[in-house]
Amino acid sequence: MTPDSLTLRDGRTVLRIERPMPHPPEKVWRALTTPEHLARWFPSTVRLDLREGGEIVFDDGDTRGVVTALDPPRLFAFSWGDSDHLRWEVHPADDGSVLVLHHAFSDHYGAASFATGWSACVEGLSQVLAGEEPAPTVDMTARHEEYVHEFDLDAPVTEGDTIRIERQLTAPADAARPLLDPPVLGGGTVRWELVEGTGHGARLVVVATGPFDVPVTEAAQLLRARVQEIAATLAPRPVRT
Repeated sequence: MTPDSLTLRDGRTVLRIERPMPHPPEKVWRALTTPEHLARWFPSTVRLDLREGGEIVFDDGDTRGVVTALDPPRLFAFSWGDSDHLRWEVHPADDGSVLVLHHAFSDHYGAASFATGWSACVEGLSQVLAGEEPAPTVDMTARHEEYVHEFDLDAPVTEGDTIRIERQLTAPADAARPLLDPPVLGGGTVRWELVEGTGHGARLVVVATGPFDVPVTEAAQLLRARVQEIAATLAPRPVRT
């Protein structure tokens, strides 16, 4: 499998997923652009005016988008709500096609959830194209934690003697809250907060302010280790290294 990637572009985070498809581009294209096919693997029902500038209506109509680029059977791009943009590319290959997704979004710390969801959706697409019922073949919680590790999404951000870590969890706030009052640093103050996250669970935000009894870089690593311990307790799955 081609490694997935995460980059920053024009102030937004861009997830890239690439998968081989042992099917001709025209067949993959139909599954990407036909509402009855999308309904089998895409994370939302879709009503679609398939032309550049055409409107896309998701789910019950509360969320809409616009087709921003269309080049059958090679390129289909559209906005989703106010902040997300998806670009699907279908490239011919000797044994079928290569499907590439670029998803641009503003919630950087939700990237593991987006990557987990899209990898499952694209797997479902592959299964549908093969005449099978779509179903994930891997543990979704474990996959989420692998993406956090792969994309370094729990890295501390330091400014002066202030350390901040934001980390998407895989459990609701009620499960995480009892774990949030450990003494992890000598000196300074630590504020733990649980806020709304993606569908995987709550979002943990930790801010520590010095002065600390150790250098800020060491304090940041101690805080990160405790956040990782909390996440592992809530998602007791081995992370592939």
